[in-house]
Amino acid sequence: MIDRTTENVMPGATRARRSLYLQYLVEPFLYLSPAIILIGAVMMVPLIIGVSYSFQAIDLLRPFDSGWVGLENYAELWGDRKFWLALENTAFWTFWSITFQFLLGLGLAMLLNTQFYGKKLFQALVFLPWAVPTFLSALTWAWLFNPVIGPLPHWLAALGLLSEPYNILGDPALAMWGPITANIWFGVPFFAITLLAALQSIPGELFEAAEVDGATPWQTFTKITLPFLAPMIAITVMLRTIWIANFADLIFVMTGGGPANSTQILSTYIFTTAFRKLDFGYASTIAVALLLILLIYAVILLWLRKKLVKI
Repeated sequence: MIDRTTENVMPGATRARRSLYLQYLVEPFLYLSPAIILIGAVMMVPLIIGVSYSFQAIDLLRPFDSGWVGLENYAELWGDRKFWLALENTAFWTFWSITFQFLLGLGLAMLLNTQFYGKKLFQALVFLPWAVPTFLSALTWAWLFNPVIGPLPHWLAALGLLSEPYNILGDPALAMWGPITANIWFGVPFFAITLLAALQSIPGELFEAAEVDGATPWQTFTKITLPFLAPMIAITVMLRTIWIANFADLIFVMTGGGPANSTQILSTYIFTTAFRKLDFGYASTIAVALLLILLIYAVILLWLRKKLVKI
């Protein structure tokens, strides 16, 4: 008799548990739905419109030639020599900016993770570049590279790195290093802050055990510090790479993409195509190409991060 009652009750109890589970699963999304819809609209609507523009001819200087052109913009992009030059410059600009920002940021983070006199003042000075507006940073560094009133060309000439003080930003072979130097100065605090937070989360017992075992500083760094930092490094490098690849402010203010397109990157090429040539269709095509490149890069880096976490 008890068994029959249990058999009759159990299906109802199971249904009740399922209903309660669905309620707990769906209810939070109902409360969050206004924010989700708003954020989705703000993110997705411009993205969809921008992608649709890449399949259209939208040139304000030729308003009567507008319309759907399909893949014509992408075919033109494939044969655009300036696009491939801007892509090469983007890779050069991003790689060296990230490399020096990461190395200097890691060094500063490890220094700030120790105790020394005047640490708080030094920490404030390290984080100062991050608080300076980008436009002001670009103007300051453009002044520093000026051969008439700026000190850097004279210092480099005194060190024998330049034959004479001249405008580095006007030299196609060296012009990119001007914005890269400014970007390194501007972006080091980002890595210093994030990596310092990750360093402070490493259990101190591990370093004490390594010291007891007689490990050298290099062994401690490679066997303890670096493995713990690896997931954070992957995320920060990915985010900073995406930001730098889209970061046109410094280059636009300091060189405007010149001389002879030697500092033209994809983000500045998008800007000049859209707001100087007024060709929004082709500018959207370049933007979609940059989006796809960065998306592939992010997927690869997240896959590598997942592998590092498992290790």
